[in-house]
Amino acid sequence: MNVNIAVVYYSATGHTHRLAEAVAEGAADAGADVRLRRVRELAPDEAIDRNPAWRRHVAATRHVPEAELADLGWAHGLAFGSPTRYGMVAAQLKQFLDTTGPLWQQGALTDKVVTTFTGAATAHGGHETTLLSLDAVFSHWGSVIVPLGYSSPEVFETGNPYGSTWVSGSHRHPDDLTLRVARHQGGRLVQWALRAVSVPVTSGV
Repeated sequence: MNVNIAVVYYSATGHTHRLAEAVAEGAADAGADVRLRRVRELAPDEAIDRNPAWRRHVAATRHVPEAELADLGWAHGLAFGSPTRYGMVAAQLKQFLDTTGPLWQQGALTDKVVTTFTGAATAHGGHETTLLSLDAVFSHWGSVIVPLGYSSPEVFETGNPYGSTWVSGSHRHPDDLTLRVARHQGGRLVQWALRAVSVPVTSGV
């Protein structure tokens, strides 16, 4: 049985984008049909132009389709990624999540299997609060939240059971260990999506 996985993310300078790619790779390796989708950039050009790495990333990822609500309806499993902004999700991803009201009202997001990933410049810069703030959204949806957990030996080294994270520091790109954990997370999402599809929840239980 095949499952559909949508990896939806926001990235300014590319770190979260690379994590998103790794999660998508892990899901594809586990046999899923995968859509990698970025959310719309909301920042004005003058803000982007002040950061050359931001401008380069915007130009380099124009080929990645923008996320649509149809992608969420298509998917059995969802992975959402965002850099940390003051310990919370970036406005660009939050704006997209705020458009999901029609799907929520229809119950179309109930029992979707969801996992999350993030990054920040410092080790204690809000990784966990960002992931937990996303989980609050999915609780309202009635989704099944799949944390990373200590489900792989590498997680003991990266140290975050809530989801894949990266400490970007001086604009360093995610290292091999972090990418392995992200791929593992994508495969884990597929495992749980397969369970959800093969054993559907019935109302009134």
